Amino acid sequence: MTLIKSISGIRGTIGGKVDENLTPIDAVKFAAAYGMWLKQQNNKVSLKVVIGRDARISGDMISCLVSKTLIGLSIDVIDIGLSTTPTVEIAVPLEDADGGIIITASHNPKQWNALKLLNNKGEFLNANEGEVILKIAENDFYEFAEVDDLGSYIEKKGYIDKHISEVLELKLVDIKAIKKAKFKIIVDAVNSTGGIAIPSLLEKLGVECIKLYCEPNGQFPHNPEPLKEHLTDISNLVVKEQADLGIVVDPDVDRLALVCEDGSMFGEEYTLVACADYVLGKTKGNTVSNLSSSRTLKDITEKHGGSYQASAVGEVNVVTLMKQTNAIIGGEGNGGIIYPESHYGRDSLVGVGLFLSLLANSKLSCKQLRESYPHYFMSKNKIELTPNINVDTILEKIALAYRNENISKIDGIKIDFECEWVHLRKSNTEPIIRIYTESTSQKKADDLAERFIEEIKTIF
Repeated sequence: MTLIKSISGIRGTIGGKVDENLTPIDAVKFAAAYGMWLKQQNNKVSLKVVIGRDARISGDMISCLVSKTLIGLSIDVIDIGLSTTPTVEIAVPLEDADGGIIITASHNPKQWNALKLLNNKGEFLNANEGEVILKIAENDFYEFAEVDDLGSYIEKKGYIDKHISEVLELKLVDIKAIKKAKFKIIVDAVNSTGGIAIPSLLEKLGVECIKLYCEPNGQFPHNPEPLKEHLTDISNLVVKEQADLGIVVDPDVDRLALVCEDGSMFGEEYTLVACADYVLGKTKGNTVSNLSSSRTLKDITEKHGGSYQASAVGEVNVVTLMKQTNAIIGGEGNGGIIYPESHYGRDSLVGVGLFLSLLANSKLSCKQLRESYPHYFMSKNKIELTPNINVDTILEKIALAYRNENISKIDGIKIDFECEWVHLRKSNTEPIIRIYTESTSQKKADDLAERFIEEIKTIF
């Protein structure tokens, strides 16, 4: 059981002891710290916060604790209920709110939950802001309102529908071409809120949708991280139903994975690549992804005459660099699409709209489209950490051993070899070291990962 406090929020497993797990006490403390931070940032008499949650079992409990805590701080709460991360991000500016909290542990299993914190733009807080909130929580610096000054609470329904309408209004979402293509698509939403949002969007696009695990009851039928080894059911169903493709989203619907018509993975990395290829083909501009993302985005961007840059891992880091470089699309190689024409947040609904527009106009099958891109292969691995392991020491020793190679220390250690790379970093959300590699074949990528796993184990 684990509790992880970081600049991006608080994440942990439900139950157990205070300050060791995500207990009701920890949820209240962190919500209160965020509320106090908001009050420090604003001189307004009245503050508003939008909250929403995914469908995991503990969501209603945590949502109630968070909302009542904010009310106790004299902050008005707008609760949009079962929602998606990008829907809450859109709702914050639409409600002219001062911030937002998304109650979701993203791709983590059902025993986890988390509070993701937003600013008044509906964007994730930066490192400095997150540090201030952590210090408030650490020092129990809260001052609650007297009875006559308590905040208000209101529920607002229909925000997923508003989100879908905004996606359909995007200039590059070619509704006419998608309807003409008459796609048949399987959707695996891991029994969370994507089961509400994605089928509804597809219906508006004239797509025949077959639902798989789309009941938003929080009972995840498989590991919710949309990786190949977790997606055998949808792969088999796509083939059985002779569907054009499969769409997979994680519990909070900010990661998009695709399955080709033959049941093979389109590849999380290539979701962003395909969407960027489509956008760059219509609008000249630059792109950004993080250090753990495929080289393919760089290749595609340069093919269209644009410039590519890599940021540290983390949505806020990608967004910051996108703004600095005027990037017209960006994201993360885990299937996260950030399209500023909509908003600065990873959004699977936007990704679906852009990808289907590309596929419909290309006249290719999903598999043919995938084969049209440069062939790189990734291996994503991790090593579980124990408290006695010093990650910084490990990374320093790796960097020293490969000091003659092209090394980046923006986020952990990334070593670029001539035809392949490895990125080693400590996760912000789990007690693990992530080992990502990419090469010109799957075997080479796997072998490179195994080599560094053994080197790391030798060190500690």
